[in-house]
Amino acid sequence: MSVGVLLVTHNGLGPDLLNCASRVLPIMPLKVDCLEVPWDGTSPELLALNLRSLLRELDEGQGVLILVDLYGSTPSNVAHLVEPGRLVERVYGVNLPMLLRVLNYPQLSLSELAAVAIEGGRTGVMAEDG
Repeated sequence: MSVGVLLVTHNGLGPDLLNCASRVLPIMPLKVDCLEVPWDGTSPELLALNLRSLLRELDEGQGVLILVDLYGSTPSNVAHLVEPGRLVERVYGVNLPMLLRVLNYPQLSLSELAAVAIEGGRTGVMAEDG
């Protein structure tokens, strides 16, 4: 058993990140899926149903790491519509380095993966002169 990973993002971002990650890692070491939040104002009830369904599919007993694109956004609000008792951790500001770092440590626990996600996202952003 391992932790599942769910990307909750604005429309288009999650699948693109997952597509890039699958080019780097052709065999996914963790179960990963995406929930895209449309720009058109889809009902919160429908989004909650979709979120809960995906969480059930991804959770093998160790919980699900939810990677969200932007804290305080609609996807962020959707990521909180988890059914009571579901073991999840949320990390905001998902980027490709964060996702790849998580996927490289499939043996870690949910809380350890959340810490790895934060570190991977942070160290994947840098500036270079010239």
